[in-house]
Amino acid sequence: MVEFTLRKGLAGGHDFSRWIALFQGGLTGPYRQVPVAVGNSVGLAVGTVLIVLLLLVPTMLLVHIRFPRLRRLLEFVCILPISIPAIVLVVGLAPVYSALSRLVGSGVWTLSLAYGIIVLPYAYRAIQANLDAVDVRTLSEAARTLGAGWGSVLFRVLLPNLRRGLLAGAFIAVAVVLGEFTIASLLSRVNLQTALVVVSKADPYTAVILSLLSLILAFLLLLLIGRLGAERTRSPRHRPIGGRQ
Repeated sequence: MVEFTLRKGLAGGHDFSRWIALFQGGLTGPYRQVPVAVGNSVGLAVGTVLIVLLLLVPTMLLVHIRFPRLRRLLEFVCILPISIPAIVLVVGLAPVYSALSRLVGSGVWTLSLAYGIIVLPYAYRAIQANLDAVDVRTLSEAARTLGAGWGSVLFRVLLPNLRRGLLAGAFIAVAVVLGEFTIASLLSRVNLQTALVVVSKADPYTAVILSLLSLILAFLLLLLIGRLGAERTRSPRHRPIGGRQ
């Protein structure tokens, strides 16, 4: 992709003229919808993460602690969307969005409801892997025995132990939303991918530059979330008997 953006065309050779022209000229003219699309995609990513985590995490904890027999059913429901093509989901969601647009409007934020469905299998697997490594039932029972309420158990005991899974699920949700095209296109909403398709029709080189920048942004986001999710371990200082080093 980098080599393609540096090509000078039929004359041969490479230079940075297209990169310089893009940053000097700004995203105006045929590129004016790109900043709007980026804002829409970022808003959709945040909304999707909030919807998935607020609905999925409490449900998984409740099933894991109180109703373990429902775990297989919950897993089936959460994994099911991965087996359904996006075009089929759009056919089923079209009547829902038609009624939704009459009630609350047809803003681009409504896509977060559909994105919450397609992100569900990936977020579930990421959180479940962390959940299996933590004995949440023992932790919750111990905290309750010490007098903690369910709010304290959730926010001060369980969620800190599920930090890695939550961050992994959030990153996967952001990555899926930033790369989604089919649902947004068929439901006539503007996000980053649909804007890049429009730009590619006018200037394929600029479209590849913008795609490359979005990949770099996703990579930096991966590093940031990995940094936040890393456990901060401190090596204990061992003191020999007598206090001498």
